[in-house]
Amino acid sequence: MKNIGKYKVVKELGKGATATVYLCDDPDTQQQVAVKLVRFGKDNAAMSRRLRKLFQTEGVTASRLDHPNIVRIYDAIVEDDYAYLAMEYVEGESLEKHCRIDKLLPMHRVVAIIFKCCLALDHAYRQGVIHRDIKPANIMLTANDEPKIADFGLALNLQKDMDRDSTFIMGVGSPAYMSPEQIKGYALNQKTDLYSLGVVLFQMLTGRLPFRANNQATLVYKIINTDAPPVTALNPSLPESVNPIIKKSLEKDLYTRYKNGAEMAKDLSTVRLQIWEEDDTEQDIRHFEALRKLDFFTEFENVELWEVLRVAVWRELASGVAIVREGETSQTFGIIVRGFVEVSIHGRALCRLGASEVVGEIAYLHPTNKTRHASVVTLEPTLFLEISASALALSSEELLERMRNGLIAKMIDRMRKVNEIAAAQGAPAVDVGTGSLSGASRSSPGSGLDLELAPM
Repeated sequence: MKNIGKYKVVKELGKGATATVYLCDDPDTQQQVAVKLVRFGKDNAAMSRRLRKLFQTEGVTASRLDHPNIVRIYDAIVEDDYAYLAMEYVEGESLEKHCRIDKLLPMHRVVAIIFKCCLALDHAYRQGVIHRDIKPANIMLTANDEPKIADFGLALNLQKDMDRDSTFIMGVGSPAYMSPEQIKGYALNQKTDLYSLGVVLFQMLTGRLPFRANNQATLVYKIINTDAPPVTALNPSLPESVNPIIKKSLEKDLYTRYKNGAEMAKDLSTVRLQIWEEDDTEQDIRHFEALRKLDFFTEFENVELWEVLRVAVWRELASGVAIVREGETSQTFGIIVRGFVEVSIHGRALCRLGASEVVGEIAYLHPTNKTRHASVVTLEPTLFLEISASALALSSEELLERMRNGLIAKMIDRMRKVNEIAAAQGAPAVDVGTGSLSGASRSSPGSGLDLELAPM
């Protein structure tokens, strides 16, 4: 094919039981996208009707998901004979490769990947979306270990329309990653995705599935009735602390399984602290130590610092780079790790900030107004820790409270300094001891500094 709708085909990326994925050029954005094409076959009219309905509702589902670890969908188009999805093109490979015993990733990388997947699933659940088909093939991994969960809307709507699980529908033929309630055909909630993610975590740490059998009937029986072995029994180099996390994610009883992705992510952060072995990257250690030295993070627990590392982006900025622009709308904020920046309003310098100072916090903290009322530009090469409000919102309650308290404390300290500057330019005040006014104050009670503070 040369074109799929407005998209120009570059090459075929892969083919499955019902769809073919192409790499295409988007003429509007001048960017490459992945386009999944499904043809409606005349020999299976029922499946064609269901696929057509799926694609018609796909755009609505996708519009509710905006997370850095979820593949974005740009278009969902239905024609008479075919339908296609245009989605974010992820340069990388699926997690399938890293589930093989000879291709396992170091534990610290596995924990970081699954941690981000937890936050992505938590975001989806908060938007009312359940994936229902979490497995290594549906999680792409970029070169810098950023996971991207794919096929959200496909799995959700297939489940809704067909009252069966998408793993069977799409021809995979194995319930290996399905929860017990999914196999039984019970009503599902977000906990089914956390179960499947627990299976993925188990496999990435051990190179095998928690339940194995020679036939599908025996496999289904084991998933419903037996417990998975401890991962440390299969990989003795793993710390014992990872066992309860996987056990909780694979609980057959919904009431004792993780209630949401944020809860599972919090436990993974705790395990991350214990992995100070040779396969820890020097960069992770340097970043952790850099945060520990900053005054802003003095009151943060180690577990909370690791959570910060997982949700934040480290940005090395040259001199003269705008971090915040006046008039823009955004909820990102951050902490200066190294370097200096200038804050200005309407082209007039307001102050300069250095290491451990926060930037952009007012737009994040304000309950309704997310417009920037100041600009921030680097004055020299600067290391900046950027935090997305949407990512932080999925973190543990402890981190959210600690971060909010730290930001409010910074705002109060700055307000006090502004008050001191304003007072230095004001008229003499009432004498605290006598209550009397000075001559200047008596003669002109309105002659003090006429100051209106502009919100930042």
